[in-house]
Amino acid sequence: MKDTLKAGIANEASYEVTEDLSPPHLPVKVLSTPSMIQWIEGTCLMTAQPHLDEGETTVGVHVCVSHSGPARAGERVQVRVRLKEIRKRRLVFETEVHAPQGVISEGTHERSVIGRRRFG
Repeated sequence: MKDTLKAGIANEASYEVTEDLSPPHLPVKVLSTPSMIQWIEGTCLMTAQPHLDEGETTVGVHVCVSHSGPARAGERVQVRVRLKEIRKRRLVFETEVHAPQGVISEGTHERSVIGRRRFG
C-alpha cells in the first residue's frame, strides 16, 4: 500500500439504472439491491486501487447497507464513498447512494488489500 492511502479519501461515481438491473418479480423496473451493492463495491475498489502498490488489489469482505428507496429505470444514481478507517490491510468505507428523490442507501463496506497472485 502506498502512503497516499489515507482515511478521508473519497470518490463518487454515476450509474444509469437500466431495466436489466431490476428484480424480475416486481411490476415496475427499479434498481435491485444486488446491483446497487455491486456499484458500491466497484466505487470503493476504484477509490482504493490508485493508492495500492503494483500487484495489489482489494476484495470485498463485508457489506452492511440499507436500501430504503427506489431508483427507477432511466434514472441516474450517484454512489459516494469515503475511506473512514484503515485497520492493517482492512479498508472501511462509508457509503451513500443518491437517486433523484434523495438518499436511497447508507452504510459501510469493508475491503481487504491482497496480492493479486493469491488468486492467480
